[in-house]
Amino acid sequence: MVAAYRSGAKATDLIDQAFDRIAAYADPALFIALRDKSEVMTEARKLAPGGALHGVPVAVKDNIDVGGMPTTAGCPAYAYTPGRDATVVARLKAAGALIVGKTNLDQFATGLVGTRSPYGVPRNPLRADLIPGGSSSGSATAVAAGLVPVALGTDTAGSGRVPAMLNNIVGLKPSLGMLSTAGVVPACRTLDCVSVFALTVADAWAALAAMAGHDPHDPFSRSIPLGGLGTVPPGVRIGVPAPGERIFFGDRLAADAYTAALGRLEGLGAQVVEFDIEPFYETARLLYEGPWLAERFLTIRDLLASSPDAIHPVTREIIVEGARLSAPDAFAAFYKLEGLRRVADATFRGVDALALPSAPTVYTVAQVLADPVRLNSRLGTYTNFVNLLNLCAVAVPASLRPDGAPFGITLIAPAGRDAFVASIAGAFHAATGLTLGATDLPVPPPIERDTRPAAGTREAIHKKSA
Repeated sequence: MVAAYRSGAKATDLIDQAFDRIAAYADPALFIALRDKSEVMTEARKLAPGGALHGVPVAVKDNIDVGGMPTTAGCPAYAYTPGRDATVVARLKAAGALIVGKTNLDQFATGLVGTRSPYGVPRNPLRADLIPGGSSSGSATAVAAGLVPVALGTDTAGSGRVPAMLNNIVGLKPSLGMLSTAGVVPACRTLDCVSVFALTVADAWAALAAMAGHDPHDPFSRSIPLGGLGTVPPGVRIGVPAPGERIFFGDRLAADAYTAALGRLEGLGAQVVEFDIEPFYETARLLYEGPWLAERFLTIRDLLASSPDAIHPVTREIIVEGARLSAPDAFAAFYKLEGLRRVADATFRGVDALALPSAPTVYTVAQVLADPVRLNSRLGTYTNFVNLLNLCAVAVPASLRPDGAPFGITLIAPAGRDAFVASIAGAFHAATGLTLGATDLPVPPPIERDTRPAAGTREAIHKKSA
């Protein structure tokens, strides 16, 4: 799109096409609120030239504020209309992006399935019987269906990665604090990340670059150098669980797809190294068995007290447990987590990154509705520990299974190594031979970018002033 604009195309033409695609796709459960087309067209006509995301249509998960549009977090009784954009939205707009609407989600971003919303279940564009993944269900399906090239999600337990796998797209979960969460409805404030969905790693990275940077309005914001995409270092050490420690819940097709993905990484010159994954599984269990559940309770405790029936029954069942946790429970969990962080640090002294399944298996909508909590929990096997350990991650498609379901892997590394894992993910994706999302477009070759910040970007200005 950016190339087309630079060649003389009008933003209004491509925005018109985006709204036509949305209308033709005709999924009433995808957008909670779609902007009036004429308003977006007016904004498109007023765009100043030269923005890094000039005229790019973007969808935003409906727990992220867009000024003047209701934010529901998937709960009509909770809805409010903010007077200003979330910082990430404001920065996208400053780069020339155009917001087209607010997408559906698992209510209060609690879930990895995409079925916990009063607004319906977004249709998985690859296989209609499969769940779309959550909690960023609408954002992921909008990108996979080719309606928008970029969409914002959030990620606390895997909500920016599990839907990426289930929709055959890229899900970029940055280091904690790299993207501001000012103007985002909290799930767990200490762990929340804004995430990016795109068809390619390069597109996700372009959106990340437009949004990254310290935000004085967010106490959890951190100054983390962005860097740039590059090539896969020769002999890069990729950590993988030993075969006996890999969990797929009996899904042989997923296990075979993971083995094939590791072979592809080796074909790119990576060295596969086994590591002990059990401490990471133990960390993952803390997320819903520990005090971080109380953070979710804090967000909706007033609504729980006044209108409990306004909350989705599965969401309510999970979050009310947060009220029963004590301060001693919290400190015991904090101490345990610190010990597990030391183990993770030691792991990353032996490997450069981890390559894990983005999810251990796939489920249909019918299966999840019949067993909503247990199956949801399974989907977080390889994701729940990442934010607790302050790691960055990029989920990337790996293959389409013989049954037509997608499979993907996630590259994971310590905070601040976002460009490193994104570079590996981009090279891996290009080697798969897949098409993008549910479209028939081939994966393009990875873009090798100069690691120096471009003139005029927030990072370049910061370096110059420093």
